[in-house]
Amino acid sequence: MGTDGLFLHFLKNEIADFAVGARVEKIYQPAKHEAVLLLRTRTEQRKLFFSASGNYPRVHFTTMAVENPMKPPMLCMLLRKHLTGAIVKSVSQVGQDRILRFDFDATNEIGDRVNRALIIEIMAQYSNIILLDENEVIIDAVKRIDETKSSVREILPHVHYCLPPQQNKLSFTRNTPEELTASVLAKENKQLSGAILGSIEGISPLLANEIAYRVTLGDVAVKEMSSAMQARLSQELSELQQKVLSGSATPWYCTDVDGQIAEYSYMPVTHHPMCANAKTANSFSALLDAYSFGKERYFRSKAKAADLFKTVETLIERTARKLLLQREELSACADKESKRIFAELINANLYQLEKGAFYYDIPNYYDNYNVVRIPVQPHLTPTANAQRYYKEYRKAQTAEKMLTDLIEKGEAELEYFKTVEDALSRAQTERELGEIRSELKDAGYIKKTAQDKKSTKPLPPLEFTSPNGYKVYVGRNNLQNERLSLKTAAKNDWWFHVQKAPGSHVVLSTNGEEVPAADMEYAAAVAAFFSSLASGGLVEVDYTQVKNLKKPPASAPGFVIYHVYKTMRIQPLDPEKS
Repeated sequence: MGTDGLFLHFLKNEIADFAVGARVEKIYQPAKHEAVLLLRTRTEQRKLFFSASGNYPRVHFTTMAVENPMKPPMLCMLLRKHLTGAIVKSVSQVGQDRILRFDFDATNEIGDRVNRALIIEIMAQYSNIILLDENEVIIDAVKRIDETKSSVREILPHVHYCLPPQQNKLSFTRNTPEELTASVLAKENKQLSGAILGSIEGISPLLANEIAYRVTLGDVAVKEMSSAMQARLSQELSELQQKVLSGSATPWYCTDVDGQIAEYSYMPVTHHPMCANAKTANSFSALLDAYSFGKERYFRSKAKAADLFKTVETLIERTARKLLLQREELSACADKESKRIFAELINANLYQLEKGAFYYDIPNYYDNYNVVRIPVQPHLTPTANAQRYYKEYRKAQTAEKMLTDLIEKGEAELEYFKTVEDALSRAQTERELGEIRSELKDAGYIKKTAQDKKSTKPLPPLEFTSPNGYKVYVGRNNLQNERLSLKTAAKNDWWFHVQKAPGSHVVLSTNGEEVPAADMEYAAAVAAFFSSLASGGLVEVDYTQVKNLKKPPASAPGFVIYHVYKTMRIQPLDPEKS
């Protein structure tokens, strides 16, 4: 990842161009370690996103739809109290460190003009967002740090804010290229990349490796560098300093084989394996937005869904274990007919059988009168032994019928749990997780609480557009699948679902028209993507018109049957990247 001090330098300039002079209109706190400031100028508004998460700490403008909790957290209310209506006076960086400071001209509760500052420290798991008053005293922070967590500095309300300990490094804004080069070359016993990293402020390991590669076509020890290499090092540092001082740089990134952003920076990283896929972004904010937001949202939703995953996994494991036992019991009922035959043969030969024997040898008229040996209880009469076999036969017959029904219901229940697990694996927002949780509560698998009485508006299905402009709708969970397929879709719309595997219901809205083959293939590819088979190769997708769908009585949410259909083999397609 390329978010180092220099990347933040260019990002700071980009943010300041819009933010300085803008008014804070609204403030949100989507998650514990995040904050969003809606900034408005005379002509435009933008969302400034802050994150102090350990995975992807950052600050940038975002165009992503941020989901907010139903009730704002206390810190959000505090930020609203101090910053709503405030004007951004300046955006500054602490040296070349990964710390940005936003100064505001705000109004206190009695209407007096006051200064407020919002600090974001981007330092992996030590990242933080801190609100200061006009005396540099901490009002509050996203992460409170007391003496038990850090002996260096405390981040607590009413404590004076102090910067993290500064590293003894040179800077592009304070030192000349000659001084920077001399500092690097002085570390003779280090590799060039390590010497650069340890000498110059604001450079990440990725950029240190890139400079070393440009200078030596690899990474050699400093003491082994030739004079030509030393000259190239000075030239590279001089060119990079010019970028920093002029504030002009182009956001750059490279993608992996799946099209995901692998690395990003403010200059091409030619040593990276994926450098052949190099591209430029429209802005540094857009680059960070594209790289981090999806990953952060994924980790956050998975963390919030951990209890649901555990519940569903337990239900799947318990149901599978119960089915195994029931199938074993059913296999034991397979010889029930032999018990009936034994009973009949004993009754047919009562005249020659006596009490006290351990077995009876009787000709079996069901098997060409071959003699069959029938085990019996010696303390019972022949009649009682026959009745015992009849009783075992009836018991096995009843058990077989009951077990067959139980196994059928258990298999349907297991398939349902797998569809819930599949929906959970693709859920990205709290509302999606909430709908799945409500579904399990309504079905009786999770205990309801008093808060469950509050009804919220159902989420709409995901919506995409096919190559020729037809709408394609994708259900997010079982309840939404059922609404989409059986209530929302028109009878002549086309319905798609991956064959014999959990997945979303996908509906291609036809508007009563004949749909081109390209649009049918698009909808099928989307259905393959939103399924448990999305990571495979070619996927078989069934498709039929909505009018052919039927829902059996008392079946699980989202379960439908169909007998008239066709099947298409197709590669899964992510509609957000197509």
